[in-house]
Amino acid sequence: MIITDLIEAIEHALAFDFASITPQKVEKALNQERLELTDLGALLSPAAEAYLEPMAQKARQLTKNFFGQVITLFTPLYLANFCVNHCLYCGFNQRNPLRRGALSPTEIERELATIKAQGFQDILLLTGESRGHSGPDYLEAAVKLAAPSFASVGLEVYPLKTPEYARLQKAGADYVCVYQETYQPQLYDQIHPQGPKKNYLWRLMAPARALQAGVRGVGLGVLLGLGDFRGDTLAMAVHGQYLAQMSPAADIAYSIPRLRPTPGTRAEFGQISEKELLQIILALRIFSPSFGLSLSTRERAYFRDHVIGLGVTRLSAGVKTSVGGHSGPDQGDEQFLKSDDRDVNQVSEAIIARGHQPIFHDYARP
Repeated sequence: MIITDLIEAIEHALAFDFASITPQKVEKALNQERLELTDLGALLSPAAEAYLEPMAQKARQLTKNFFGQVITLFTPLYLANFCVNHCLYCGFNQRNPLRRGALSPTEIERELATIKAQGFQDILLLTGESRGHSGPDYLEAAVKLAAPSFASVGLEVYPLKTPEYARLQKAGADYVCVYQETYQPQLYDQIHPQGPKKNYLWRLMAPARALQAGVRGVGLGVLLGLGDFRGDTLAMAVHGQYLAQMSPAADIAYSIPRLRPTPGTRAEFGQISEKELLQIILALRIFSPSFGLSLSTRERAYFRDHVIGLGVTRLSAGVKTSVGGHSGPDQGDEQFLKSDDRDVNQVSEAIIARGHQPIFHDYARP
C-alpha cells in the first residue's frame, strides 16, 4: 500500500456509516475468524453496545492466545516540556504559562537510576515538540544513557526524518510512539492552529519512517474526545494495517488515551465514557489480535484493573507527567492530570489479583 492508498483508506474509514449497522451485522462480525474493516466498524457501532459481554469473551480468549496471562509494565520519563506548537488540548501548548524545563545529562542519569531501582526494564522517553530545546543530539544522548540499563527504550517525541530515526535506533531506541491525535483532517487543522504539528501528512508518515529506519516497533494513538471516536479508531486501525503490510515483523501497538484536564487549557471537547472506552478496547483486540494495546494513567485505577485480560497488554505505573520528578523535585510542570497515582508495586499487586503476571520486559536486544 502506498501513501495515496493509505489516505484513501483513512477517508473511507472516516466516512463509515456506523448508524447503519444492525445487530445482525454485529453478530456476523463476532463470528468471523478474520475481520474486515467493515466488521471492525460494526463492533465500534452503537448497535454493538448490546454485545459487550460476547465481545469481552472473544477478546479475553484472543488476548490469552496471543499474549498469555502477562501484562508488561513501563513508565514514562519526561525529559523536557518545551514546545513550539499551539495544540488547543495540550498542557505543553507554547502559549500556556508553564514552568518549562529540560533535564541535564546528570539529571537524566539520576532519574534513570531511580526508575531502574523500582524494577522497570521498559522506559518511554518523552519531550515536548521543540527541536531547539530537545533536538536529535539531546535525544541521542538520552537514549545512550538509558539503553545500557533498560531492556526496552521507547521514544515519544516530535516526528523525525528517517536518518534521524536510524541514528536513534543505533543508539538503542527500540520503539517509537507517534500519536496522530485525530485522523480527521479538518478537525486536525483546527486544533493545531500553529506550529510544525500542523503538518498532518508529515506526522501521519512518521511511524513508517521509523520502521524504515530499523526501529523494531511503533505505537499509534488517538486522543479520545477530540472528535468522532469511532471514526478515529477505525482510521487508526487502517494505519496499523498499512504499517503491518509494510513491515510484517514490526511490533505495532495502539494507545487510546482519553482527554484529561491540562494546566492552562480551557478548550472544550467531548467526553468518552468508560463504557465506550471498553468497547474500543474489545473491538481493537478482536480486529488486531496480535497488536499491543497500552492503557495509561489517564484512566481510573478501577477501570484499568478491570480490563486486565480483556485486550490491554501494557500498563504504565509510577507515572510523573512533569519533567523528571522521580528522584527529586521536578524541573517543569506536568502535561496533564493523572487518574491513577499508584506505584509499580501497587499496580503489580492489582495485576496478580486479576490472575495475571506483571512482567518488566518482553524483548531482548540481539
